[in-house]
Amino acid sequence: MLANYLIGLREGLEASLVVCILVAYLVKTGRTDKLPPVWAGVGIAVAVSFGFGAILQYGSTTLTFEAQELLGGTLSILAVGLVTWMVFWMRRTARHLKRELHGKLDQALALGTGALVLTAFLAVGREGLETALFVWTAVQAADDGTGLPLVGVLLGLLTATGLGWLFYRGALRINLAKFFTWTGAMLVLVAAGVLSYGFHDLQEARFLPGLGTLAFDVSSTIPPDSWYGTLLKGTVNFQPDPTVLQVIVWVAYLVPALTLFLAPGRVAPTQAAPKEHQSDDVEAPHAAQGVGRPVGRSAADADRMRDGARRAGDRPGGAEG
Repeated sequence: MLANYLIGLREGLEASLVVCILVAYLVKTGRTDKLPPVWAGVGIAVAVSFGFGAILQYGSTTLTFEAQELLGGTLSILAVGLVTWMVFWMRRTARHLKRELHGKLDQALALGTGALVLTAFLAVGREGLETALFVWTAVQAADDGTGLPLVGVLLGLLTATGLGWLFYRGALRINLAKFFTWTGAMLVLVAAGVLSYGFHDLQEARFLPGLGTLAFDVSSTIPPDSWYGTLLKGTVNFQPDPTVLQVIVWVAYLVPALTLFLAPGRVAPTQAAPKEHQSDDVEAPHAAQGVGRPVGRSAADADRMRDGARRAGDRPGGAEG
């Protein structure tokens, strides 16, 4: 359950931050009339993501056992590949996410309503489809006959939505680089377990050999139905009797992926950034406006107001001069 909560929190927060940044930018620049197309794009992306998840869940039930395992294993490998790419991409661009989205939104505003809908759809839909795929494969890997994996995912998504709302209202600030570094490292560990289980699915589908060749079996020491066995299964997808291929895949993925992710070149963005990049944490519309920048006025108007105030203050006698 904990692993699925992490997936829901991490992926849901990415989508929440995107929506927060898009909405805050439009509010700060006084373009609130452009909000409905953005919300329309977000709604379409959410609907498509839920539809994709439903197709995966109910479509696979009509297949034979071997076909289900083959599909599950293939999608697990695909999901791990997508999540790994997203983890590294977000780790590298977390500090510049707001600036990048602002540029795309400016282009969409110049093109019209349809472009706004498409921008919001693509920005949220990518996280939504990735979440649906990875959550489905993670639920399959952690299947214990209960609804706990789905409960964990839903709780993670609800937490991410609440955090997104707090960011927008200015009640919470977060260092995106540090947050995505630590959660990304944990997600790499979860992905290693999902990948290992995906190869086990391919073995059960008789697509790969070695199903009966176990690397070790500690089921008597760590029973799968014990509380600590369930905890290990829910956090890192631990299996007490993995095959040799599963262990090889787990190590071959986890060691290089985690080493590259935590390498100094990846950690560098958490160090002191140039002054122009230090304000890239998520800001609420009200907190980010600053002195002399009321809602509805452009940035240029606010800058002129501040320049005038400074000139007045430099005259002898202050504002009265």
